[in-house]
Amino acid sequence: METLDDSLERWFQIPPIEGEDKVCSASEAIERHIRPGMSIHIAATHSRAYGLLYELIRKFWGKDPGFEFITMGVTGPCVALVHGGLGRSYQTTFIGDPYPTPGPNPIYQEAFRTQKLFLRHWSILTFTLRLKAGAMDMAGYPTRSLLGSTMEKENAEDFRVVEDFFGDERPTGVLRPLNPDISLIHGWVSDRNGNVLFTPPYGEGFYGAMASREGTVVSVERIVSTDFIRRHNNLIKIPGSLVRCVVPIAMGSHPSGLSSQGIPEMESYADDYDFLEDMRKASRDPERLDAWIRHWILAPETRSAYAGRLGKDRIGFLKGKARGDSWYADILELAAQVDWKAPPNAQEKMIMAAAKMMARRCLENGYRHLLAGVGAANLASWLALRRLKESGHDAEVMAEIGFYGYAPRPADPFIFNYRNMPTCKMLSDVETIMGQFVSGSDSRTLGAIGAGQVDRWGRVNSTLMEGDILLVGSGGANDVASGAEETLVVCPQEKYRFPQDVHYVTSPGENVRTVVSDMGVFQKERGRQTLRLTAVLGTFSGNELDERVREIKQRCGWDLEVGEPLETLAVDDAEFLEMLRLYDPKRQFLGKIRTH
Repeated sequence: METLDDSLERWFQIPPIEGEDKVCSASEAIERHIRPGMSIHIAATHSRAYGLLYELIRKFWGKDPGFEFITMGVTGPCVALVHGGLGRSYQTTFIGDPYPTPGPNPIYQEAFRTQKLFLRHWSILTFTLRLKAGAMDMAGYPTRSLLGSTMEKENAEDFRVVEDFFGDERPTGVLRPLNPDISLIHGWVSDRNGNVLFTPPYGEGFYGAMASREGTVVSVERIVSTDFIRRHNNLIKIPGSLVRCVVPIAMGSHPSGLSSQGIPEMESYADDYDFLEDMRKASRDPERLDAWIRHWILAPETRSAYAGRLGKDRIGFLKGKARGDSWYADILELAAQVDWKAPPNAQEKMIMAAAKMMARRCLENGYRHLLAGVGAANLASWLALRRLKESGHDAEVMAEIGFYGYAPRPADPFIFNYRNMPTCKMLSDVETIMGQFVSGSDSRTLGAIGAGQVDRWGRVNSTLMEGDILLVGSGGANDVASGAEETLVVCPQEKYRFPQDVHYVTSPGENVRTVVSDMGVFQKERGRQTLRLTAVLGTFSGNELDERVREIKQRCGWDLEVGEPLETLAVDDAEFLEMLRLYDPKRQFLGKIRTH
């Protein structure tokens, strides 16, 4: 006769492995689940499913499959999708090269010019919220982003403006839900049933997987037991019920990295900057890019062959670089190459001036959050944070994919560099950072963004220049300018970059109160609608000051008004300059040292 213990064990014991076995190879996954003409979501957490994407490229190369790609950024190896003509259209927030400095890619520009590339531009928050609405089966989702931008008009089919939304006097945007056919995503580990573990930051999150009509194809670093999944259930973000198949691919996010934040038994690897730079150089010439794609994507038919081309030393280097303390050895080596005595160049002066203005605006208005944009704006935010902390002002710096309250490490100025992750007080996602902390009712946020162009109204263009010259798109800039209590723009002073009216409004100018160039500071004081010159960078007086103002006016596309009294803003802070060069010792954003 069965005892009670026997019955309890038989009825209530939890099996270590459970559910349908969905593990397969990458080629099987693409063969079974990807068809020509599909809308394919390529998810972006802090990593991407590049291993799966390479397999898709190999299968459909030269076949004109007519895909629609839905991805937060057409960057990195996505250049092969455009160069190979695999997509009929792209819904995205950023299209270009992300490293070492964000900028246009000539392959994308030529495809756009010849009408082989059809783009739908969004901001990163609206992109995420459309997927959320799709996942929740909603008719629409409200937002403050896009209003007053060219994207509002271009996306009229999927974006409506509602007046008097529950008594709100401000107009409200409503986004149509977005439901891809299928989603590709890379996680850390999964059991054989497809319960997937992810580590933060989560970027756009997991709404794409939940919104996709035909489920999700998942790649992971390795397969684990269901028992392991249960022990880490706080990090399981996609359940097996949403997953069509699971593909084990080691280094499956490369050239993006993968952080094991919170799971010490897993070994992180960092973004491969050298790989991204090599790819960017190859993109300057179509034939060279053909060779690059053959070498890295088409020829190595397995991930082990791909890893063999990377080499053990390179893989080991990337794993070491992902360690939170790896910056220390780097800065000791790089510091020897820095010319500490060289006077600041124009770019350095601009960044230091922007930092001073950011700190000033925070102290005057009680802002407690800084949203660091890309490049010069990012470095200015880092400097401003240090100045605020030293003055006793409690402020935190944030980055759009989910960094909150981090302490920027030296040696690497890239906004999402892996050394900064362990210093974060919180790791979250785009919706939390851009939706709540930037746009929230009591966020007290000052945003800082870069610009391809900025006009007299403070409107920013980072998308499209006259003559169909494609830039990079909004990224998070529109969300910052639309949602932050105040926005500061950093832009070098050239006449074509300071037009009277921008050709394309990526970000509205209503909340842009300050623009800092490498020559001056422009502001819209309370009650004003247009920018005027309020400060000149450097120590000038008399005739020298008059000449400098004339030069600034010549590099401005509108009849520039000059404020009185006109401030001269010192940009010779030795400590600021030293800190700046510690952040960017390779001068990726700082530019060349002056030689005269």
